[in-house]
Amino acid sequence: MTFVVTENCIKCKYMDCVEVCPVDCFHEGPNFLVIDPDECIDCTLCEPECPAEAIFSEDEVPADQKDFLKINADLAKSWPVITEKKPGPADGKEWDGRPGKRELLER
Repeated sequence: MTFVVTENCIKCKYMDCVEVCPVDCFHEGPNFLVIDPDECIDCTLCEPECPAEAIFSEDEVPADQKDFLKINADLAKSWPVITEKKPGPADGKEWDGRPGKRELLER
């Protein structure tokens, strides 16, 4: 099983999750993070660290977010690994919880 970053991370990108990951499975894009399902060891450490509550185990991903399983897997192949927390976007808190961010995902 793996964990999955879902829509609410888009434009929030807090990165608290990155520092607790023991296997460096997070990858960074312009305005979103993804988890490499091949590297994730299902340790559960990242989920409670996400202030945006955007990380779910693959079995608990909300039905309307299931496509993020494939999005994470696909983007992890081309985005660089991130191992240290960086400052998030200046307006990240303004985007937290806003619905309909999917079309704002920058690849």
